[in-house]
Amino acid sequence: MKFAVLDFETTGSQTTDRIIQVGLVIIVDDTITDRYTSLVNPGVSIPSSIISLTGIDDEMVKDAPELDTVMARMVPLLQDCVLVGHAIAFDLSFLQRALDEHGYFAFDGKVLDTIDALRVLFPSLSSFQLSMVCNSFGIEHERPHQADSDAEVTALLWIRCLQRFQELSLLTLQRLSMVFDEATTDFGWFVREMIMFKEMFAGEEEPAGQNYRQFTLAVKDWGEEDSVREEKDLLTLPDDFAVFFAQLKQALKERFTAYEDREAQEIMLAEVEAAFEQERHLMIEAGTGTGKSLGYLIPSLFYGLKHDKKMLVSTHTINLQEQIRERDIPLLMDLFPVGFRAAVFKGRSHYLCLRKFETKMGQQDFEHGKEDRLTAGQMLVWLSETEHGDDEELHFSGKGAQFWHSVASDSDSCLNRACPWFKKCFYHRARNNASNADLVITNHSMLFTDTKAESRLLPSYKHLVIDEAHHFEEVASKHLGIEVVYGAFVGTLWWLYKDSRNGQLPILSSRLSRADGEKGLAWSQILDAMLPVLLQIKEEWDELTDLLFQLVSTRSDPSQQTEGGQLVYRLKKDDKPPSWDKLLVLEENMYLKLTEILKKLDKVLNEVKDQQEVLDVQGLVTDISGSVKELYRLRDNLHFFMALTDDNYVYWLEAGTSKSKSIQLISVPVDVSPMLQEHFFEAKDSVIMTSATLSVGKSFDYTCEQLGLNTNEPEAKLKTVQLQSPFNYRQQALVAIPRDFPSIRSNSGDKHFLDNLSQSLAEVALETKGRMLVLFTSNRMLKLTHAALKEKLSPFGIGVLGQGVDSSNRSKLTRLFQNSPSSVLLGTSSFWEGVDIPGDALTCLAIVRLPFQPPNHPLVEAKMENLKKLNLNPFMKLSVPQAVIRFKQGFGRLVRTAKDKGIVIIYDTRVIDSTYGKYFLYSLPGPKIEHMPTNQLVGRIKQWMGESEV
Repeated sequence: MKFAVLDFETTGSQTTDRIIQVGLVIIVDDTITDRYTSLVNPGVSIPSSIISLTGIDDEMVKDAPELDTVMARMVPLLQDCVLVGHAIAFDLSFLQRALDEHGYFAFDGKVLDTIDALRVLFPSLSSFQLSMVCNSFGIEHERPHQADSDAEVTALLWIRCLQRFQELSLLTLQRLSMVFDEATTDFGWFVREMIMFKEMFAGEEEPAGQNYRQFTLAVKDWGEEDSVREEKDLLTLPDDFAVFFAQLKQALKERFTAYEDREAQEIMLAEVEAAFEQERHLMIEAGTGTGKSLGYLIPSLFYGLKHDKKMLVSTHTINLQEQIRERDIPLLMDLFPVGFRAAVFKGRSHYLCLRKFETKMGQQDFEHGKEDRLTAGQMLVWLSETEHGDDEELHFSGKGAQFWHSVASDSDSCLNRACPWFKKCFYHRARNNASNADLVITNHSMLFTDTKAESRLLPSYKHLVIDEAHHFEEVASKHLGIEVVYGAFVGTLWWLYKDSRNGQLPILSSRLSRADGEKGLAWSQILDAMLPVLLQIKEEWDELTDLLFQLVSTRSDPSQQTEGGQLVYRLKKDDKPPSWDKLLVLEENMYLKLTEILKKLDKVLNEVKDQQEVLDVQGLVTDISGSVKELYRLRDNLHFFMALTDDNYVYWLEAGTSKSKSIQLISVPVDVSPMLQEHFFEAKDSVIMTSATLSVGKSFDYTCEQLGLNTNEPEAKLKTVQLQSPFNYRQQALVAIPRDFPSIRSNSGDKHFLDNLSQSLAEVALETKGRMLVLFTSNRMLKLTHAALKEKLSPFGIGVLGQGVDSSNRSKLTRLFQNSPSSVLLGTSSFWEGVDIPGDALTCLAIVRLPFQPPNHPLVEAKMENLKKLNLNPFMKLSVPQAVIRFKQGFGRLVRTAKDKGIVIIYDTRVIDSTYGKYFLYSLPGPKIEHMPTNQLVGRIKQWMGESEV
């Protein structure tokens, strides 16, 4: 088969714009056989933005051939070709216009987009930007945004796609062909061609995999795992942990020639093991570079294996979970003298339900057309690769996350052992693995989900390590609270009934009406009678949320908006708005109607269940039962919120600035420490809490108070330890504070402050050649600074990337920043922690404002009210410690390795002018701290960076 891989550079994307460069690569089968490239004289001046993007200017195209000459060379090459391109719609529109203008017939061959192919064939690709994809495949992309270079790398990518197509099983290709109809899509036609090619070589060995119910899977049945050790192996473990670690350290030294002893890590290892042996709790702050993952994993595994105890590790982020799975566990499996099992266990919605996916494929249920088909194709290929069935392995585009939601595992619609997929089920596989594992790695959210489920999800455990423990109380509040979101309510109603033919109830009604006997018809009629009532409930929910949105949009304080720009309005039992009684009537009507209809549905479903196998509606009945349970939950949560009766909870509304459909009803316990005591610190033998940021001003009092822990009792079960980072911060980091910098009158920034900020940032960025991360506490301030900074820096070739401006995806922005030789990255909330940019890519970190939480956020406000009742200063007891921990996280972005060196600029002079500023500086791990006039900042930075390397 012959392919023509095409790329154009143009003066813009409008119909009046012109082609300025052509790149064409011809592929026959999977070999490049010809190339054609040319600059094109467009007859118009090239805009400066295009010159900046492509490097092609008027001088370069002045003597180039005009488009008619170029088309005369191109057209013969396109004969009998399948046209291929990266985001081909753009290039195709310019090609068709050029053909028409110069008297040629329109291109009427097949057209394929490498983005579609990459999405389906490589399900884990996290970006489809051409340079990013090339980087993922190790393809050198010399000159991005020049047509010859872009066409060349696109051709190489297409050859990779052809090879991947050929590697797929015939069954997977046949499944893909069912998803992509060859009569309506060129991609479907090409899948069919690949099937014909595969069938020609049907006798050849098929890829390894398990074919089951017409799907190719990468996994066998769970429960068939081999043993990893014999009982006698455990006898080889020394009794003394110090002896064991000495042996392990020797193995590490043999494995890594650059291995160095880390005093802080060895203290941590000993402290964690001692806490397990003595059945104590331990709070241990371990600075960056300590190696805290191994600091708790090694003693956890040693203690667990020695005493036959299940050990649990919980992280805040899925990223850290994956890091432990991919990096630390394989290393320890290699080094440990005895075999062990480790399992990652996440929340159920992270796992694919194979039964739901099979049903969706069988019914060709693709609500969002091409988007859903691409996601389904992506998942079919992924099934032939994945061992975990975990959504973190997939990268979703467009509506992909919605598609996943419709096929994710959930407890309410699970058939358990009655499911034909039970022994392949990814969730039950993960649960089985966790049950059999010596070490289980989970996350804080899952811990609290298990707590709410009365400990029925996680395997029984008495020893727990909480990493990223500074988030533990916050996650507890969120998960032990109650939230009702507009879309969740509507989505559940829509699952049941979309229209007369779509939805679980119409499908069940249709099947029952076709069944033999009067019973089926009677059931069908009962179900049909429910549909108008469901519509009424949906209309009443719309009316209620419209009124709630009016309430939040008219009564919210503009200064109370969240970082994401959400409107916020707190509701108080003793100070309800005048319209609340009307809202209560609406909610009461909904409650009664839902109760009545759910009871009727329960009755019908229980009757149908007796004959569900005969009627072949078992899966459908289970799914409807799940929707019914979800509606019961939503009904009760809404009722709880509207009643406003529990004094231990704070209630508030959140919404976007323009849509009632964005409404969220949130109720959260003000103080979760009694629950943490009951379920963790009193119930477990030993809980280890660790993070790089647990102390404030060298004291753990704040974190202990948040968790309800008491360090003052003589026989306290808790021990606290603070470990210094092994990095030499005095040599590696300079904290510079421009002492004459203007103060700021509002969180969103006034003009005088912003003008000075953008000017200073620009001057510093020119000195550091970009390589700067700027941390904000306000989206609005970020966007205003982004525009001003871009204008100042673009003439010097320094790019500016802004969170929520260039992308909202943190990983994508970080990659773009690291891959750009000179750029400035502006970030808000999520960039204050968890971002790792080691080496020369980051030289300067700027903190614009101290990261105080808005004092009038409902939860913060409620906590402050409680502190005032106790005659305590809420600013010093809550606001300052919270901000200090966040500040320390932000500071930690700069120095990530022993070789990093850089500057932290603090533009908030409160850090030296206020009485509480000392808590921020005193909490830092010993960097050099200097303050100076703003006009001396650049000179000091130049001097610091010019000093001898670390």
